[in-house]
Amino acid sequence: MYLLGCDIGSSSVKASIVDASSGLTIGADFYPKEEAPIKAIKPGWAEQEPDDWWKYLKVAIKGAIAKAGIQGTDIKAIGISYQMHGLVLVDKKMEVLRPSIIWCDSRAVPYGDRAFKNIGEKQCLSHLLNSPGNFTASKLAWVKEFEPELFRSVHKFMLPGDFIAMRMTGDIVTTVSGLSEGIFWDFKNEQVSEDLMNYFGFSNDLIPEIRPTFGLQGELLGSVATELGLKVLNPGEIAATGGTSGVVYGVNGKVNFDTLSRVNTFAHVNHSADQTRLGVLLCINGVGILNSWVKKNVAPEGISYPELNELAAGIPVGSEGLSILPFGNGAERMLQNKQIDCSVHGLNFNIHTKAHMARAAQEGIVFAFKYGMDIMNEMGIDIGVIRAGNANLFLSPIFRDALAGVTGTVIELYDTNGAVGAAKGAGMGAGIYKNAEEAFASLKKINVIEPDGFKANAYCGAFEIWKERLEQSI
Repeated sequence: MYLLGCDIGSSSVKASIVDASSGLTIGADFYPKEEAPIKAIKPGWAEQEPDDWWKYLKVAIKGAIAKAGIQGTDIKAIGISYQMHGLVLVDKKMEVLRPSIIWCDSRAVPYGDRAFKNIGEKQCLSHLLNSPGNFTASKLAWVKEFEPELFRSVHKFMLPGDFIAMRMTGDIVTTVSGLSEGIFWDFKNEQVSEDLMNYFGFSNDLIPEIRPTFGLQGELLGSVATELGLKVLNPGEIAATGGTSGVVYGVNGKVNFDTLSRVNTFAHVNHSADQTRLGVLLCINGVGILNSWVKKNVAPEGISYPELNELAAGIPVGSEGLSILPFGNGAERMLQNKQIDCSVHGLNFNIHTKAHMARAAQEGIVFAFKYGMDIMNEMGIDIGVIRAGNANLFLSPIFRDALAGVTGTVIELYDTNGAVGAAKGAGMGAGIYKNAEEAFASLKKINVIEPDGFKANAYCGAFEIWKERLEQSI
């Protein structure tokens, strides 16, 4: 018995096949092989075509099945993870009306700021647990004002994962977890927020049908099953993030929020009226995309990521006074939705080289994590251990050592990714696993990184210099 997980990222779409009995991944693939394009027609904008995600996913699924060496008809459930709080709009024929305004698009910041002020900061924080900020609801408000004719044609709005589920099943549905991530959910009244819907002038008809997160989301369309070599089955859905941005995510058992809305509080996948489970999420836009930019535009041509890491490793901690603020991918939530762009500080033409830039980029990303984690600590969330998949920047020894050193935390790396998590979430939703403990019992810890006490002092000193330069910039 096999499970299929689909991870709809902004850089690529991944598919993983998990053996339900052993819990092991037996086949995985992704597409496109180079970073997927992001359209930025104006500064601060970021759009992708939803149907491109669907095309990419079909290629990745076929590749994963081939690598697993199984029959697609033996797959019993499908799960979906996805890039968060993007906006997808469809008409009554389920045709996409415009490109998706994705997570790192900043155009809606003024709409969220005005809603926060006019609905009332206290009301928003106590009911929504966030300011409306730059999330899905504010993006929809932008469309309503600037594309009114198109807005009148909107049948439903969706998140990226909801869209993929629609293409698979023909049903337009969402979850409480998804609605909360779009800042549509009232946690006090356990319903769609009347305050927000009334303020923006949205009809409740725009909201997809709400279904349980770990439950049956719909049946796979026969045409899709035939095309992909699957059989008609029931997909589940679980939310996750990863890829171009950087995320720290913790689960809180009590209602709490950051008064400045610098970190995001959403309904965790197992949140209910009877059991408070709130996910506190720190999201930094300019993480993998900065490292990718340095590789393409600064490092020697043709260099690989492992070679880039080796190049950076030849430079001492602190990059000899060079600092990079990695905020060049849109407005940053933890900076109160300010867009300060990426900047380089302390550059000395007589000292610094491409290798310094490579190291300073990774250190700058780490220091942004540290800055945001300090905000989470202020909320009462004690981060003693960081658990992550062994992928992306966590493959870099510099990144791992710097993060452990500057935060004083142990890092545990696991052989997993968003698509594998989605597959196991599907297994829970389909009743194949009794609970999360059973679903993830086979998860393998493959590496542990302890803070290096000697280097920790150097990293903390470099962080203080970086932090001072950041605060001067904002």
